[in-house]
Amino acid sequence: MLHIYCPYCEETREEEEFRPKGEAHIARPADPESTSDEEWGNYLFFRKNPRGLHHEQWLHAAGCRKFFNATRDTVTYEIFETYKVGEQPKFTDAATTAQTTDTEVAK
Repeated sequence: MLHIYCPYCEETREEEEFRPKGEAHIARPADPESTSDEEWGNYLFFRKNPRGLHHEQWLHAAGCRKFFNATRDTVTYEIFETYKVGEQPKFTDAATTAQTTDTEVAK
């Protein structure tokens, strides 16, 4: 079971209180009226499904009922961070690779 930290409640709670809501940081088309059907379909239905580091949106359904983002490894299920909507992640592919390299060098 995952234990997830809610950045709004400032508590770590069990996974059952939360609902995953898909990929985070997806930009809505600036002018929906002039967006082609193909572009609109890509926005609505196509998402990345990476192996490794992934930024996801979650809902604290049984708590504050607010959306937040999480950076999670899809291979190990480890959650590196959670942060409020509108904030930028501290962990990115480049940052995680650098941390892994530094840890391996230290060993």
